[in-house]
Amino acid sequence: MKTFLTILIAAAMTVLSFGASAGPDESQRMMTQQIMQAKQKLAAAQAAQGAERQTMMQEHMSMMQKTMGQMQAMKPGANMTPTEQKEWISEHQKLMELMMGQMMDEHHLMMQMNCK
Repeated sequence: MKTFLTILIAAAMTVLSFGASAGPDESQRMMTQQIMQAKQKLAAAQAAQGAERQTMMQEHMSMMQKTMGQMQAMKPGANMTPTEQKEWISEHQKLMELMMGQMMDEHHLMMQMNCK
């Protein structure tokens, strides 16, 4: 009986520990998807020429502005444990790094367009 109880407790602790490190929450998954869609738009703009490129760049900038506003409004859940908050913040920082990298790519493309 003690062995069964020990196994049951160990199994419960294992399951709970996986739940605590579940990764990004739903809003962060949505932000990741939006960032990837914007990245695809930027890649299409890089492949385009002339007026089409400028239109795609405007669309990309609009997407980035919307996503950045949403990310600025995001906050970790009030009922999160300190560990969950730390993981949430870490994931949010990764998303911000993706955003900044994409903004730099956008900036470089705009500089190329101005130099031609």
